[in-house]
Amino acid sequence: MPHVLPALPYAYNALEPYIDEQTMRLHHDLHHKAYVDGLNAAEDKLAKMRETGDFSNVQAVERALAFHGSGHFNHILFWETMGPGGSGTPKGDLASQITKDFSGFDKFKTHLSQAAATVEGNGWGVLAWHPVDGHLQVLAAMNHQNQGHFGSIPILMIDVWEHAYYLKYQNKRAAYIEAWWNVINWDNVAQRFEKAT
Repeated sequence: MPHVLPALPYAYNALEPYIDEQTMRLHHDLHHKAYVDGLNAAEDKLAKMRETGDFSNVQAVERALAFHGSGHFNHILFWETMGPGGSGTPKGDLASQITKDFSGFDKFKTHLSQAAATVEGNGWGVLAWHPVDGHLQVLAAMNHQNQGHFGSIPILMIDVWEHAYYLKYQNKRAAYIEAWWNVINWDNVAQRFEKAT
């Protein structure tokens, strides 16, 4: 089954004034759609390679698969962990784990904000659960797939590719990140944490 672009779980203007409607339309309808199309194309090429036995171009196709597949699935998580009426702070087990692993929510917020702000070029700030180590970790992922940790399970991500913020914030990535904290759907993040653990 080919991958499809999922609908946003809220209206395009639902995250205003923090993230504007025009950015959401371009980001979701064009940029995310491009990752879906790229993932489907890469999977089609791999299927043809298996049919023909010709894997001479497998490295490039696997690279495209990782890039577009990560772009697609990262965006799904990104959309779902935001929502109108967000902000606040996490509660329950997630809040306790953040306090344990980062010595408090404010220190975690600073850590994730700085990791996202200092991604070299394009990428993501990530809060992930590592089941082997049994703790939360902050990652700064370049592009969609570089600098991750195998085994980590992302539960919250902020997109810091320029297309996520440039119309409203221009080159002020830090201002966009600060605004993003106002649209986090902590209930969704808590559900992801519960499933991951």
